[in-house]
Amino acid sequence: MFVVTYSNHRISDPEVMRALAHPARMAIMEAMYGGREGTATEFAEICGLSPSATSYHLRALAKVGMIEEAPGRGDGRERNWRSVHRGGYEVSGGPLASAEGQRAERDMLAAFLQRQNDRAATWAARMGEESPEWYDAAMLADTILLVTPEELVDLNKQVVELMRPYSRRERESDPPEGGRQVAVTYRALPL
Repeated sequence: MFVVTYSNHRISDPEVMRALAHPARMAIMEAMYGGREGTATEFAEICGLSPSATSYHLRALAKVGMIEEAPGRGDGRERNWRSVHRGGYEVSGGPLASAEGQRAERDMLAAFLQRQNDRAATWAARMGEESPEWYDAAMLADTILLVTPEELVDLNKQVVELMRPYSRRERESDPPEGGRQVAVTYRALPL
């Protein structure tokens, strides 16, 4: 099981997992979970594709029920899109899922991990250009813990609760001046 943003929607349908297992679609969903609505042209800037390619990905996400058309903002010439599920999603096919479900979950997890690894590589490539404050604030950590499954579940819940007040959706006010988006990846995988 893995969680994207803060979960209030569980995904176990292989068709939905396959639809989400694409870097452009993950980028679009991430922006939407931050509260963003937009057109194919606007989301094209986020995922680095042409508006027509982005439109294809938006339609694929709509087909599996992850996004929907939002009310228009004017002349009605362009479709405006938004997330159906507010607050993220949890992917959990589980060990008892069908072979197709397990394959879809593995493919989606591989795409998710690639996205996280790409972010870390981008940071490594530009970290020398960052201000001293942001350089010192960044952290990569690796700690081996000795826990029971119950303790790991409890630890995961505590970490999510610690991060929740800082998420774009949960924040009660605008971040202070100098605030930036920060990608936080918490990995707790049994060895």
